[in-house]
Amino acid sequence: MFGRLFLLFLVVPILDLALLIAVGGRIGFWPTFGIAVASALLGSWLARREGVAAWQRVQRKMTAGGVPGPELIDGLLILIAGTLLITPGFLTDLVGLLGLFPPTRAVLRRTLRRRFEAAVQQGAVRVVSGSFGSASFGGGAGAPPFGPHAAPPFGPHIGRGGPGIEDAEVIDDGAPPQGQ
Repeated sequence: MFGRLFLLFLVVPILDLALLIAVGGRIGFWPTFGIAVASALLGSWLARREGVAAWQRVQRKMTAGGVPGPELIDGLLILIAGTLLITPGFLTDLVGLLGLFPPTRAVLRRTLRRRFEAAVQQGAVRVVSGSFGSASFGGGAGAPPFGPHAAPPFGPHIGRGGPGIEDAEVIDDGAPPQGQ
């Protein structure tokens, strides 16, 4: 995995630089610079607009008693897309724009979900749910409250070298929200 990330962080900037140089050679420095600045400004505006909308969807889902899984993934994709858009380069701008448009973001979300599910099936990711120590995951009836004066939410062993959650996501446990 780190080999792929290294390759990504090496190859993408080189390709972006080559594209900037090629375009700059064709249309000149100032028009290329203007396009880069305009794409950063447009990308920032789009990322803010889409990010606010995603945050509102997260809040609505939580208010309705649901778990905002897809909405949180959308928020992460929008954050990554916005970062790519403010990075100078045509290749990063293209990928960033694809991450901001809802139809392409839905495709990315489904792809991430399939990859996560495959990682769980292969045992590369362990998903743990249920009760941890003295508090139940997510609270509920009889569970101590979370906060500075409450019992640790995942039991006293977390952070002290004991077992813990490595990586997890609740996709849909099929249970109705509590209180209904």
